[in-house]
Amino acid sequence: MPKAMWNDLVVAESDDTVLVEGNHYFPRAALREDVIRESDTHTVCPWKGTASYYTLEHDGRTSPDAIWYYPDPKPEAAMVRDRVAFWKDVRVVD
Repeated sequence: MPKAMWNDLVVAESDDTVLVEGNHYFPRAALREDVIRESDTHTVCPWKGTASYYTLEHDGRTSPDAIWYYPDPKPEAAMVRDRVAFWKDVRVVD
């Protein structure tokens, strides 16, 4: 089952991921609420839409904008609705 690992901490785990452009998109419900906080960062993907971000925080460590999601994806990217993906120092392992 795919897991998103950050500093040896499982921040998401699910056997229901969607692979898009090499990134596993986990169901939003699989993300641990106790280690995230909203970010003001936004970026735009030409085909998915505007992405929003979360920052990871735990045990005095932070990873700014390590999680992204599309709150209102374009129709052709509907498969990522209500899902999150990871980058920076988060590893996705099986």
